[in-house]
Amino acid sequence: MKKEKNFWKTSKIPQIIFKVLFLSLFLQSYSLADVLKPSVNISPKEVVKIQLNALMKNDSPYKDRGILQTWEFAHPNNQRYTGPIDRFKTMLKGDSFSMLLNHKENEINEIFKNDEVATYEVTILGADKNYFKFKWQVEKNKIEGPTKNCWLTTAVSQPFNLGSSI
Repeated sequence: MKKEKNFWKTSKIPQIIFKVLFLSLFLQSYSLADVLKPSVNISPKEVVKIQLNALMKNDSPYKDRGILQTWEFAHPNNQRYTGPIDRFKTMLKGDSFSMLLNHKENEINEIFKNDEVATYEVTILGADKNYFKFKWQVEKNKIEGPTKNCWLTTAVSQPFNLGSSI
């Protein structure tokens, strides 16, 4: 008498499907895990540094990680205005803000700070060797939720082109 073979027990397809699903879930959780989350222990200037340093290396270790990191520190009201995340990505890749992506260097100077609001003048050297200046404002979030009392970005001005570094 011939034994019947069970396709699912003998086939490698279920094993391959399982491995692919497991690997994709693992990589997704890893990629999101390296993005810093807002904390009450992060100062307003550190928020700006975190965002700028992430944008400086936008596609490292994966595509648009810098934009995702910047989004994490955007105030909920700002996220409502500039989001969802795909719209935010499009905005940062557009003519007005694309110089922030993969810029060469940045400098942050405090203009104003109190217990609720901090404003910084940010100068960046873009990949095209032009300098640009922005006003970057962060505020202490008063909205209930996981980011309450964290410093978050509420506004970034349009860039002012300072000209070439050459």
